Amino acid sequence: MNLDHVEAIHLVQQLGVLLRAHAPERTDVVVAPPFVDLRSSCSVIEADRLSIGVAAQHVNPSESGAFTGEISAAMLKRLGVQRVIIGHSERREMFGMTDEIVATTVRSALQSGLRIILCVGEGSDEREAGEAISFVSAQLASALDGIQESYFDQIDIAYEPVWSIGTGVNASSETVVEMTNAIRRCINPLLRNHAAVIYGGSVKPENAEELIRLGGCDGFLVGGASLNAEHFTQIVTIVDGCYGKHR
Repeated sequence: MNLDHVEAIHLVQQLGVLLRAHAPERTDVVVAPPFVDLRSSCSVIEADRLSIGVAAQHVNPSESGAFTGEISAAMLKRLGVQRVIIGHSERREMFGMTDEIVATTVRSALQSGLRIILCVGEGSDEREAGEAISFVSAQLASALDGIQESYFDQIDIAYEPVWSIGTGVNASSETVVEMTNAIRRCINPLLRNHAAVIYGGSVKPENAEELIRLGGCDGFLVGGASLNAEHFTQIVTIVDGCYGKHR
């Protein structure tokens, strides 16, 4: 919940200038503004022909109705939004988004044609109890149970350890590679060919290269660093460079 629509316009314009100067060749760049900033962000991206995708931070699984304060997939698509984050830890913890609601939302968003970024991750209690993998596996099993193969190219997965988000304490590369590998083992083998497994948790330019090269993730769900155009662009450039070294 950062930046009003005027501030969002300035940030997207700054990103556009910087990304033109440091154009990524192998990396998709997506911004996820608050609802009130979506139309303004999409308008700038369309007008300036920027290679930036737009995601919403949340969506209601219902098509319409008496859900005051909520937003439907159809509303998002009409704005030009292509993706949506589902099950972010803050939605789960603060707004009662259970595994069942996450699963229902996943199915609704996929059927509406949106690409999803499904968030999973353990808290400090699960991590300290040695239950991180089993906890995340259960989240994945619930969210993806019965999803048809035709939707696999619309799914990406974000591993976000709750104990790392907003704390300034990022997971070690050893922890990230353990969890991203566990996620890939948990999902349908065919889905592995489509889904990017990305990491979110205090990602900064200073730790991005290590997390990509040693952490086994395909990219990042960037938090606070995304509010600074230069820092965000640095992360994009680092990721793109790492892909070039590996492939």
